[in-house]
Amino acid sequence: MARCYAGDFGLTQYMPAAKPVSVLAAIGAVWALLLGIALLNLGDGLQATLLGVRAALERFPTPATGLLMSAFYVGFLVGSLATARTVERVGHIRVFGALASLASAAALVYSVFVTPSAWALLRFVSGVCFAGLYIVAESWLNDRASNETRGQLLSIYMLVTYGGIAAGQLLLNVAHPSGYQLFILTSVLISVALVPLLLSAGDAPGFEHATPLKARALYRLSPLGVVATALSGMSSAILFSMGPVYAEGIGLSVRDISYFMTAAVVGCLLLQWPVGRLSDRFDRRRVLACVTFLAALAAAVAVPAASASNAALLVAVACFGGLALPMYALAIAHANDFLEPGEMIAASGALVLASGVGAVLGPVSASALMQTTGANGFWWSLAAIHAFIGAFALYRMLRRAAKPLTDQGDYHPVAAHASAVAVDWTLESRAAAPAQDGDRVSD
Repeated sequence: MARCYAGDFGLTQYMPAAKPVSVLAAIGAVWALLLGIALLNLGDGLQATLLGVRAALERFPTPATGLLMSAFYVGFLVGSLATARTVERVGHIRVFGALASLASAAALVYSVFVTPSAWALLRFVSGVCFAGLYIVAESWLNDRASNETRGQLLSIYMLVTYGGIAAGQLLLNVAHPSGYQLFILTSVLISVALVPLLLSAGDAPGFEHATPLKARALYRLSPLGVVATALSGMSSAILFSMGPVYAEGIGLSVRDISYFMTAAVVGCLLLQWPVGRLSDRFDRRRVLACVTFLAALAAAVAVPAASASNAALLVAVACFGGLALPMYALAIAHANDFLEPGEMIAASGALVLASGVGAVLGPVSASALMQTTGANGFWWSLAAIHAFIGAFALYRMLRRAAKPLTDQGDYHPVAAHASAVAVDWTLESRAAAPAQDGDRVSD
């Protein structure tokens, strides 16, 4: 029996073993699911940027904007904990339909009650809904994968995810953010995403409880993995939540804001694979340290680049996105290098929790710095986060010898906002492999 875990940080989903063994056959079986997921990410990407720009246009205080943006990640954590138990009671399809309807309705209500407190509540509701939507959609998609196709389908899924987010930024140009049209468009995208997903999903398997690995125990096994996961979640949340606020604050037009946010995602699409390949060929800690220090440098360079020209700023943010966004998958891959096969799946909940806590704290901390130092506080907060990850990586390298390359697992791309299901998906093939001989050491 194949298995994957759902969103309550350790809930196990058992599925039949018969799967497509051809990648093309697997894609043919899941194309409608991928289309629905792409539409969900279109709506999610558009909504996050739209709210940041609109909050700036409405002159919300920057700390208030940070708080309401963080509310989404609080909701995402709550949704991750609650969704699978709700699915047990009423079923996948009903949960998915209910959450999509609620997320679609919330997208419309933003344009009716334009206050920080109302938006914070709606962001929380949206976070709960999107966590559940991703959990169910990723569970269905993983259900269609075999051991032979899982890794390749995951890569395709991540391309669809980031492609949807990038295209969502460009939809900001369809209408002016000061109106209600973009909120309607977001609602329509979420609603239409239901159609291919529900028509293609079929029956979902039942759930069975399993014991997750505690975050403290995981930290003892891989301190760098946990710290880098948490801080990469923090960095990603700052980028997508406060990036539009920063861009509006330095006077970029709506069109240029959409290009600014798109450039970060395009950079990730271009550099995700090279970063992963390097981490598989060399000591992963050294690759992680080099990549995160370069991300800190890109964030620092973005400050004078913004004063030079819009083109220079786009290059800087593309470099930053290409270096910073793959850090989440890199941190997860590193953590798994120090886990036994039986612990890898159980560890996903702790990793998602660490990333979620970081994501909650990210917009709040960045907005406070931006309030104190101005718009460039956005870049200085990102530079500080990545410099700290690099410094901690160097510290851990002094504490322990490198893991032999033959004992390192493979890197798989995964988005920072992915649910525990997607994280499990990256680990499933590694968990099935035989354990390595030799004594265990932490990083």
